[in-house]
Amino acid sequence: MTLKLTLASGSRIRADLLRNAGLDFEIKKSQVDEDSLKESMRAEGLSPKEQAEFLAEMKSCRVSAQTKGLVIGADQMMSLDGQGFDKPANREEAFERLKQFSGKAHHLESAIVIAQDGKPVWRHVNRPKLTMRPLSDAFIEDYLDRIGDAAFESVGAYQLEGLGVQLFNRIDGDYFSILGLPLIELLSFLRDRGDLPE
Repeated sequence: MTLKLTLASGSRIRADLLRNAGLDFEIKKSQVDEDSLKESMRAEGLSPKEQAEFLAEMKSCRVSAQTKGLVIGADQMMSLDGQGFDKPANREEAFERLKQFSGKAHHLESAIVIAQDGKPVWRHVNRPKLTMRPLSDAFIEDYLDRIGDAAFESVGAYQLEGLGVQLFNRIDGDYFSILGLPLIELLSFLRDRGDLPE
């Protein structure tokens, strides 16, 4: 990297993706109050895609205003029939989420915004489509027993890189975006700028 790179997120999986791709970076959490922003955006009727992109921008710009180099902000919203969903707060909510999505297709709005000097310089949103197979109540209970608190770490109560893959019968879209970071597009942007070797 020709410029310092910072990830404005405490997400373990996003940090792992960047690290596994061979990037050197620092981590600085943005301290953005996501809950109040989401409440406000939903009251204004913003779509899940618009919400994800706005939150990614807020995170990157907030950290970038105090940090040199490029700052990566990312956010992901799950949408079903235009309705946005947050991470489940507890097991009961995770169970209801999986039951609601059983046998249906939903989208993940996976947004990334890069800021420099407090202003966005690049943005991208990927929209993978995931179709859950029909799930019995007994399967959902057993699944939640097996993954434990990991069910509360993602908006869909699943982690595709682990047992969550058993919930689906079809997936259309970029794997990295499903995990929460459009990594291929990010690397292409950095190469186009000359920050990574061709």
